[in-house]
Parts: sequence; structure tokens; C-alpha cells
Amino acid sequence: MSARAQRTLGVAVLAVAFCGLLAFYVSALVSSPPAAARSVDLTLQTVGALGPKYDHPNWVSYLVKDRDGKWLHSTSLEVPANSLVRVTILQYDSATGLRNPFFARPQGTTGNVIQIDGKTVNVIDPTLTSHTFAIPQLGVFVPLPGVADNAKNQCGAAPCTSAQAHRTITFTFRTGRKGRYRWQCFVPCAAGFLTGFGGPMQRFGYMTGYLNVV
Repeated sequence: MSARAQRTLGVAVLAVAFCGLLAFYVSALVSSPPAAARSVDLTLQTVGALGPKYDHPNWVSYLVKDRDGKWLHSTSLEVPANSLVRVTILQYDSATGLRNPFFARPQGTTGNVIQIDGKTVNVIDPTLTSHTFAIPQLGVFVPLPGVADNAKNQCGAAPCTSAQAHRTITFTFRTGRKGRYRWQCFVPCAAGFLTGFGGPMQRFGYMTGYLNVV
């Protein structure tokens, strides 16, 4: 066999081998299941008054459940980047009402819907809203309906329990890149303060905080 023929044969063998490896790689990609997206659970509760165990016992506030199942008086939340966040909010406060009905429609959640006591909705009555959970930088706005004024066994001090009157709101949203994002309530629920937006509405640890995406 001539040198030229040998070179031609060698190139042909390499080409066949390359095509074989490429086909194997593509087949592996197609047959392999996609990697599961990361997800995390976040559980909060809102209360109309913290009670005597806390500073500012008459202030409305959020609380967060830690990994050990304990309720913490904190609004500093941490979730992973590029993940699905499954949120449960136990809402124990009565209705105050929105001044801007725009916030009565869930936005930035999966499907732009939320579940209230197990029922999926895409809007609530703005006059029956108690609080909102909103992360403006991420486009997340979730209205929280209030507990009826005549509901039995209402919670008077935090942390509230599942046996006390409440609404259960669940939803999911996705995080993107790492960063620090402010979240807050947009309902003027600070009783006794000018226009309802003073006190706990402006104080971190009560109705506003940070979502740390790490």
C-alpha cells in the first residue's frame, strides 16, 4: 500500500471513530434524564400583635420558621440561587385593605397564581387583604387575605399555632442570580401611625426585610 493510501485510510478511520464518539455523546444526552432543579421550602406567619414576649408587643409582624421548626422573630430570609422556592404563609391577622388594588393580583409566582386554603386563585378582593409578601426587584407580589373579624379562636400573641384561626397561602417562585433583595408588605397595617405606614412598616424584623439569594 502506498504512503498516500495509508494516509487516506488513517484519516478515514479517525473520521469514523470521531463520528462514533459524537453519536454516543448525543445519545447519552438524549437518554439521560435532566438534572432535577433545586428547591427549598420557606414558611412564614403574620400576626396582628407580637404579644408580651417581644419588644413592641402591639406591633404587627412577620415570623419565619427555622430548620428546627422554631418560629423566629426575623425578616432576614435565605434561599439558594437559581432555585424553586416553595412558600407557605400562615396568615393570622384580620383584613386592613389595600390602597392600591394593583397588589390584589398575584404576580411573579408560578403561573401568576397562589393557593388560599387549598384553592387556586389569580386575584383576591382588595378590601379583604391583610398583608402582602412582595419582592419588587424579583417582580413577586402576593396578597394575603385576612381572617374574618368574627372568626373563633383568634391568635392574640406570637407565635400562633395551627389550631388558631388563620388562612394558609402557598405559592412558588424562582430565584435567579445571587444577590440581596428587599421584601416588604404594602398594606398600611401599622395601627396608630400616620397613614398606617410608620412603625413596623418601616422597621426591619417586622413588616420588611431582606431575601438573601446565595
